[in-house]
Amino acid sequence: MQIVFDLAALDPGTAYWVPAVAAPVRDWAGAPGCRRGARFLIDASCHPGHKRFPAFQSRAECLRWIMAHRLAISGHAPDAPITAARLDAWMLGLDAT
Repeated sequence: MQIVFDLAALDPGTAYWVPAVAAPVRDWAGAPGCRRGARFLIDASCHPGHKRFPAFQSRAECLRWIMAHRLAISGHAPDAPITAARLDAWMLGLDAT
């Protein structure tokens, strides 16, 4: 696992996996003021956001991290399903989140 502060620090030849979530409703408790469907990464402190997020070199590692932190994540991102998404696809909006 690597905490990403700057995307330029990532190896461009590696596919990274990140925990991601989409707001299930408008003005969602996890991100007040957001629109329904707004996409967020889960940061290292288990909050929805776009900075200081963990990146993993495999989907399995990302899923293990999600499972290990599921209680904290569900407290900060209520009612939203969390997924392991490929970072490149997530950035382009091509993921299923």
